[in-house]
Order: sequence, then C-alpha cells, then structure tokens
Amino acid sequence: MNTNIQELESVLERPQNVVVIPHKNPDGDAMGSSLAMYHYLKSLGHSVTVIAPNEYPDFLKWMPGDSEVIKFETKKNTAKRLIEEADLIFTLDFNSLNRVEEMKEDLEKSKATFVMIDHHEQPDNYATYVYSDPQIGSTCEMIYNFIDSMGHHNTIGREIASCLYTGIMTDTGSFRFPSTTSLTHRVIADLIDRGAQNAEIHSAVYDTNNLSRLHLLGTALKNLVLLQEYNTVYITLTRKELEQYGFKKGDTEGFVNYGLSLKGVRFAVIFIEDTLENFIKISLRSKGDFSVNDFARKHYNGGGHINAAGGRSDLSMEKTVEKFTDLLRDYKAMLTV
Repeated sequence: MNTNIQELESVLERPQNVVVIPHKNPDGDAMGSSLAMYHYLKSLGHSVTVIAPNEYPDFLKWMPGDSEVIKFETKKNTAKRLIEEADLIFTLDFNSLNRVEEMKEDLEKSKATFVMIDHHEQPDNYATYVYSDPQIGSTCEMIYNFIDSMGHHNTIGREIASCLYTGIMTDTGSFRFPSTTSLTHRVIADLIDRGAQNAEIHSAVYDTNNLSRLHLLGTALKNLVLLQEYNTVYITLTRKELEQYGFKKGDTEGFVNYGLSLKGVRFAVIFIEDTLENFIKISLRSKGDFSVNDFARKHYNGGGHINAAGGRSDLSMEKTVEKFTDLLRDYKAMLTV
C-alpha cells in the first residue's frame, strides 16, 4: 500500500463532507467499491454521497445504498453543489479525471482533498492521497485492504461485505482471471464470513437476463470473426442490431469474453456502435502476456490492464474493423508465439 494513504487515518478522525466518485459507465467493481466506501465512511460519522457520472446496469442496483446514489447526468445542480462543498473526494476504480468526462471540469475546480484508490496502470497525478496497485485484481480488494489498514476491519458487516464481494467477483471474471490470487480467495472467505451471500450475489448479477439480451448475445456470436493466423477474434454490434433487441446499459457486459473461450485464441475484441453518439466503443481482452492496455493506449485512446482494456474509434464500423485487421500484421509475432 502506498505510504501516504496511511496519513488519511488522522484526517478521517474528524467529520468531513465526502463525495465518492466511480468512473463513467460504472461496472461492478466501480459501484461495489463506491458503495462499500459509502457505508464505511458513514460508519465513522462522515457525511457521504456517491455521485456516479451516469446511469449503470440494473443488475448492480440491488446493492445496499444504491438508492442514495446521485447521477450527475440527471441531477447536475445537486452534484455540482456537493462537489463544491466537499472536504474530501474519493475517486475509485479510475486514475485519470478524463474517465468521468463531463464531471471533470467541476472536479478540477474543487478545493477538496482528493484520494485515489485504483488498480489501473499509469495513474495521473491529481490526488493528494494515492493507493495504486495494478497487480491487484479489483479496486474492491483494495478497499478491503484500505479499511483493514485504517484499523477498522470490524466495520465490515453485511452491507460492506456484499458490495466488496460484488466488485471482486465481477472484476476477476468470477475468480478465473490471472489476477485472482490466494489472497483474493482469503479476502472472499472473510467477506462470506461477514455476511456476503455468495450464491445470491452471483445470481443477482448474472442470472437476470431477459429474452432480448440473450437474442442480442446470439447476434453477437453470429457476428464473431476468427482470424486464425493471428489467434484473434473480433465481434461487431451495430446500432441497428442494438436497437432491434431493445438495448439497455450493461446488456453487452461480458460478450467479449466469449471470444477468448475459443481454443488457441489469445486476443478478443468487441466493437459496439454507440446508440447516441457517432463513435465505436471497443473492449479488448487477452490471454498471457499480450498487453491490451498498451494496444488500446497506442491505437484507441484508451487503456486499462494487461489483459483487459477499453478504447474508442471515431471511424465507421467498417473502417474501424479495417484498421484493426491492418494493425494485427504488426503484432503477429506477439500473438502467435
């Protein structure tokens, strides 16, 4: 753990106005860590608000405290006031203010003290207190470590345990990614002992499909293209296809991972045409030491982890796919070792 994060212990001894912020389009780890931090800081007597940049999937809204989350995109005046009045601002599961997009301007104006807790590579230098570790599989596991390091392990009850379990489960691919360590499993065991209902949480996140989403998955798999000479798979989903099946935020979560399930495939990408704006959202996954973080940063104005990253393309779907397949020629040696 970064040494200066320990200095927060004395800061948190006094009541503070705190804002907790996940990244835009928050996933299970972002919302799990934010809501766990919300419950933890409330237990210490602080005034706490979670402000999410925008809406997120319904399958995350069962988590304790969700009803108190403010969405910046729909309650801007309230969110701006809370940011302006904040003494402390926790930014969780991201390390660049670009990841909150429209909120960035208000955060840059804020006189609050910033705290960053995140597990992505190459953090920006905007926070006074930083806990950054790309080797840890989820920000929720880091929040567990943070609470423990503050000497408040016993504050972890059912609510915090449930939120942390959710983020660790989702960001480790249900504990199957290489970032899942023996320590991760020890943390999970403790969270179960402290009230996290593992079977119920898994069901709440993964067993809430409707027929339209399964049809959309079928379309995605039908569109899957295997580029065998590069051990690579890509999937496309157009705006028309999304609208045909009543797309809602979160419906394509995990689709890209199906490509990696093919024997021999080391690199999988999904290109999804945004339903409102003219750009292509890109999710990238890999196996082994092929860094999709480097690939996304270099070619798609994105980034993330070695084996999981995101980016965007402002080209058409056709041109985006064409550029991608051309790029693969430069990476053939890395993908076919």
